[in-house]
Amino acid sequence: MDKQALREQTWQALEDAGASRFPGTKGRIPNFVGAEAAAQRLSETQVFQRAQRIKVNPDSPQRKVRHLALLAGKRVYVPVPRLAEERPFVELDPERIDDLWRATSIQGAAELGLRVSAEEVGHLELIVTGCVAVTREGARLGKGGGYSDIEYAILRELGLVDAETPIVTTVHPVQVVPEIPMTPHDISLDLVVTPDEVIDCPRPFDRPTGVEPTLLSEQQRAAIPVLRH
Repeated sequence: MDKQALREQTWQALEDAGASRFPGTKGRIPNFVGAEAAAQRLSETQVFQRAQRIKVNPDSPQRKVRHLALLAGKRVYVPVPRLAEERPFVELDPERIDDLWRATSIQGAAELGLRVSAEEVGHLELIVTGCVAVTREGARLGKGGGYSDIEYAILRELGLVDAETPIVTTVHPVQVVPEIPMTPHDISLDLVVTPDEVIDCPRPFDRPTGVEPTLLSEQQRAAIPVLRH
């Protein structure tokens, strides 16, 4: 099965299970019933508790992850949609924010957070990424834009993450599928967390070591300022 067909199948499976939540599933990282429980379970893992600087995707199902990180005093970095600005990350520092829950929404982060460059993100100790589908081996399928992979490649190129930096996600159980085709520029997962379990992934996949120029389109180079630099 190709990637787009697998996305469509997973989005439909969430709807068929009655697990879809606002703002819906198709075309996005899907919000799901149990997202808060999965976030709580993730917050109880050692990999989450040890990390003090975390990059978390801005999507709805991981909003509670961002909130729990801020409540725990962690500094959270949220990428700007499509990395379309000169300073492509928003820094959420709980010491400078009064309304932590509001800061975890896209609009609240833009208003209460601090825009920073990729270099200003500093060394990250954990990456939380959104997924459409995952496998127990750590394969990951996003919504198709490739931005999570590009973000990782940029951070790796700058030495802000390395091969051992944990990458985790929270998903609904129906998003765990038998197989996902992986390419060399795809990032893989160390932990998959559902409302019911924590899956330790053996991760038999290599991760990108930096930005691979041949994989970037001219449109991507033009639209993502940090790539032009």
